[in-house]
Amino acid sequence: MMKLALQPLTREAFKPFGDVVETEGATHFPINNGTTTRFHDLAALQFSGSNAKPIVSIFRGQAFTLPLEITMMEHHPYGSQLFMPLSGHPYVVVVAPKGELQPQQIQAFLATGQQGVNYHSGVWHHPLISLEASSDFLIVDRAGEEANCIEQDLNQSILLEF
Repeated sequence: MMKLALQPLTREAFKPFGDVVETEGATHFPINNGTTTRFHDLAALQFSGSNAKPIVSIFRGQAFTLPLEITMMEHHPYGSQLFMPLSGHPYVVVVAPKGELQPQQIQAFLATGQQGVNYHSGVWHHPLISLEASSDFLIVDRAGEEANCIEQDLNQSILLEF
């Protein structure tokens, strides 16, 4: 079984897969007569296909403990998928570049409860891996006529560990 260690989630490290959504280091400016700070343009949302439109949902992910066996990945060919934690708990992001899924290219990141991620169209990722407690996430993704979730089992399991 291949082993995969977690690395910190940073904008630079995650750039090949999408966007890290966080206020730290983001472009910001005051609005509403200075009573609010706007953190601007945090993710490149992508929507394609027939009758494509953005939708907003809340996903509730059960809590997992590490080590954890990874046996599948998924991707969304017609749109990006943004996850913003609402519960403040850390979670794990497991990703691989778009194209043919290559297990040796899979990477894992430890996200804080204040960091969101936006997977770009076609980027392989594992479903939610919440840590510590069941956690809610605000999701921005695509609805449309075409099926937009493709799952693929891995030929060899990957052991995700700290």
